[in-house]
Amino acid sequence: MKNTLKRDLALLWMLLCAQVAVAQGQLQSPAQFLGYPLGGQFTTHSRILDYVDYLAAQAPNRMKVQPYGETYEGRPLVLAYIASEGNLPRLEQIRENNLRQAGLQPGQVQGDQPAVVWLSYNIHGNEAVSSEAVMQVLYDLLDPDNAQSKEWLQNTVVILDPVVNPDGRERYVQWYKQASNRGGNASPYAWEHYEPWPGGRPNHYYFDLNRDWAWQTQLESRQRLQVYNNWLPQVHADFHEMGAEAPYYFSPAARPFHESITPWQRQFQNTIGEYNREAFDKNNWLYFTRESFDLFYPSYGDTYPTYNGAIGMTYEQGGSGRAGLAYQKEDGDTLTLTERIAHHVAASRATIQATSEKADQLKQEFRKYYENNLNNPGGEYKTFVLRAENGTAGNLKALTEYLDRQGIRYGYASKSNTVKGYNYSNGKTENVRLAPQDVVISMYQPKSTLVKVLFEPNARLEDSLTYDITSWALPYAYGVQTYALKNRLEVNTPKPAAPAAAAISINKPYAYLARWTNLQDLKFLTALMQADVKVRQAEKPFATDGQQYGPGTLIITRTGNEAMGDKLDATVRQLAQEYGISLSATGTGFVSSGSDFGSGNVRYLRQPKVALLSGEGVSAYGFGEVWHFFEQQISYPVTVLNTSYFSTVPLHEFDVLILPTGSYTRVLDEETLGKVKDWVSAGGKLIAMESAAGFLAGKTGFNLKKKSKEEDSSKDKVKKAEDEDPYENLRTWGDRAREALQDEVQGSIFRVDLDKTHPLAFGYGDTYFALIRSTDTFSFLEDGWNVGVLKKDNYTTGFVGADTKSKLQDALILGTQELGHGQVVYLADNPLFRGFWHSGKLLFGNAVFLVGQ
Repeated sequence: MKNTLKRDLALLWMLLCAQVAVAQGQLQSPAQFLGYPLGGQFTTHSRILDYVDYLAAQAPNRMKVQPYGETYEGRPLVLAYIASEGNLPRLEQIRENNLRQAGLQPGQVQGDQPAVVWLSYNIHGNEAVSSEAVMQVLYDLLDPDNAQSKEWLQNTVVILDPVVNPDGRERYVQWYKQASNRGGNASPYAWEHYEPWPGGRPNHYYFDLNRDWAWQTQLESRQRLQVYNNWLPQVHADFHEMGAEAPYYFSPAARPFHESITPWQRQFQNTIGEYNREAFDKNNWLYFTRESFDLFYPSYGDTYPTYNGAIGMTYEQGGSGRAGLAYQKEDGDTLTLTERIAHHVAASRATIQATSEKADQLKQEFRKYYENNLNNPGGEYKTFVLRAENGTAGNLKALTEYLDRQGIRYGYASKSNTVKGYNYSNGKTENVRLAPQDVVISMYQPKSTLVKVLFEPNARLEDSLTYDITSWALPYAYGVQTYALKNRLEVNTPKPAAPAAAAISINKPYAYLARWTNLQDLKFLTALMQADVKVRQAEKPFATDGQQYGPGTLIITRTGNEAMGDKLDATVRQLAQEYGISLSATGTGFVSSGSDFGSGNVRYLRQPKVALLSGEGVSAYGFGEVWHFFEQQISYPVTVLNTSYFSTVPLHEFDVLILPTGSYTRVLDEETLGKVKDWVSAGGKLIAMESAAGFLAGKTGFNLKKKSKEEDSSKDKVKKAEDEDPYENLRTWGDRAREALQDEVQGSIFRVDLDKTHPLAFGYGDTYFALIRSTDTFSFLEDGWNVGVLKKDNYTTGFVGADTKSKLQDALILGTQELGHGQVVYLADNPLFRGFWHSGKLLFGNAVFLVGQ
């Protein structure tokens, strides 16, 4: 009762103070505006934006708000600009000056140029403290009585993104408000400390936005990075949370550092760390540095800005979605939301202060960074050539569109000639004949560091203990034949005119034909299906009218589509134009080689009803990647089922069931798995991805088996004994983390050998480059189709532990089996990983739409 009375009196006092502040024309603090002290409860996204708008209205000569987009759920995304009264009116000039310093815009810097610092809050939705802290940071910067802030803003422009991930944050905040006791229960066993699936960390489609900076697969990322790349700040800081037992983390970062990070960037990380240490030591707050959070993978909020010339940093506060308003730690201390806010406020202020007091150095080194990029780019390779080959035009177009979003300059081969280059496909240096349509990327450009990081065939890892995947080269990710050249090539900027596509001369052809090579072809197919156009597909290569067509070619015959009448031609041609499909037509069903269109080798493609499993036990990220693929990438309907009621679902209503990676022991108990198996036997198609495939391995009726560790031959054992160092097995406890890496594969690229005659591999050649992230390996199917396998020496690039390389050979990656009248598709590799592995998307489409037809 006493506590309740105290809280009510405190609230009444704040309301009275707020009324007085309004009456006197004073700037209201967050507590005065919200009606509760920061840390008293979590603030909804809309109220945070209300306070941002209020501050901008109260200080229009020092703060500006810019909406830059909205989330998938329609919540606004905004930026707050804070500057001195002299600099705020000239923000556009300052922005253009910044781009001039980087060589990305012509002309000379005009007027005095302040340093620019960009602070991002709440990219992980349930790391909700930072968006509470940002309100205090904004107030401190705008408080007319704060002389220190006024001084900082004389030579600094501050850009704040108050909530990077509103959908995830709101998911967490609304749940917590429902689950928490009034004022919070610090007991670690209270319900409010156990966030339900999928948690607030990801965005609407359950993507981790902090791993999407470089790839920009998500709506929020694309909109934010468009503005970011139009500014290119000198400093960027990203505010996070980690486990509730942890203290606070700030720079300097941990190893490994990517080799492209300059000595100056490393040094200034230490400088900002010194400013933070001063603030934290003054308050006797615990912290740590140089551990856990490295600077290697290019798609974080610290690394991506770093590879764009900024000083990029991660700040981590202990707490996250588990801590709530109050959390009793193992040492008996209670961590409060108020304390967490104070730490992030202090780190924000220290970052702004360091930027302001070192502004001249920052601007000087920023200019030097981009001058070096333009005139003396780093790295072994100086030019990258993307081949414009038949069958990969869609992939090449997707990659050049990606380069456009990044502000990476490219041109075309100036003339046909022969050069030597590193062939990404086979790892050899060989002669390559350039053609006018080939895309050429020169390293002599402002964004050359980013080009190097994204294109280098083998990223050099100075330490194997890294936080994320270790390979990501875009030629593999996009499935584009690429060569890396050590010499500089002349580049033509205008794109040469492509050969004109042959016009369809037949008014009402016997059939339309469309080759099957990339994601655009899949989008075309799904659009045709939803327009009720009946489509067939060739299982074998054929030739007609002097043209060769490969397996997977779509055949749209007039027969079967009679009900559409004249609408058939208009629909097919219009959709082909919309998706950029090179459509041809024929007046006959007879082919000069291969199977005629009435053959059993030409299959009718039924429009499948697809179900996707979600919920407890299913990886939220794995589910989100598939969900996003259907809804946002190919615009095809998918029915999401939840594990809580899955056992009662009448599966006969669906043709395809997708199991994303996850833990299925409880989800698919013996009875439920039996129902799934009966459904497959009756004609259904089950697609099991990564650990879902591992769950099925060894189960009755499923032919997949995990690989067993092969024993050394007796001869090898003798040889090993002779050569063995008697002290070799004496282990050091401090090296335990590094020893564990012997059994790891950290997002490495492998060449997968394909059976290109199987529908699962249609549209590909003999190989596919996969991003392997799991050491779970499977034996070849004895009764089934081994469509994609790892043979010996299929490793391409990335870190692989010493004990893992032998496991990742002679292993199944992609396979299918017949089960009764249905099909099981095993995808040991996830071709939709984080949405950026573009070359795998057609493969997944094959699994859904082609296999078993």
